[in-house]
Amino acid sequence: MKEKRERKTILITGASSGIGEATAVLLSEAGWNVALAARSGEKLEALARRIGTEHALALPTDVSDWQAQERMVRQTIERFGSIDAVFANAGFSKGSSFYGGSDRPDEWREMVLVNVYGAAATARLALPELVKSRGHFLLTGSVVGRITSIRNLYSATKWAVTGMAQAIRNEMAGTGVRVTLVEPGVVDTPFWESIPKPGTPELLPEDIARGVRYALEQPPHVDVNELLIRPVGQPH
Repeated sequence: MKEKRERKTILITGASSGIGEATAVLLSEAGWNVALAARSGEKLEALARRIGTEHALALPTDVSDWQAQERMVRQTIERFGSIDAVFANAGFSKGSSFYGGSDRPDEWREMVLVNVYGAAATARLALPELVKSRGHFLLTGSVVGRITSIRNLYSATKWAVTGMAQAIRNEMAGTGVRVTLVEPGVVDTPFWESIPKPGTPELLPEDIARGVRYALEQPPHVDVNELLIRPVGQPH
């Protein structure tokens, strides 16, 4: 059943933890409906209950699966009527290097499919809806999508997201759709469970969520193209 349109709606991928979860909570408090997409259905359901199921929708989704993303977009529209913003936030790092090791790095394929193909598929499927609403498309990049990093293929996937954001912005010129690339430095999230943390200060997921809200709340004629957010003291 469609809800009345008093509240805007944002679709967030990678919403079950970290930056996605914090953004969902912050925006729901600011009066948004939130469609929550991630692989973990249990975590999403718990988050939806925490926010309040009247204004939150859990959508178990593997962003590397085109059909799963089609369902994600369709179900969001069926529930909330339209989509005003999309945050393509899903991504992860496995941490294996280019040099050394004899095993085939099977995790690379999954990482590229999620980090690059997944974000591109989200754009392809969601942008027609954002054109209708003159909405906002946001992507999670990274500091290592701007600098040369020794941290393996993950950095290259985020360079791809940096280029993707610019390409999408170019395509959307004249449509009224805004495009924002969010580039976090070191953030205290589950991202670091599989790779060593650098010995630097850390941001909180809520710090990035406030940046997302800032971009969303600008007047319609203002397009915040990039938000590079590092903790104080992070050198790169």
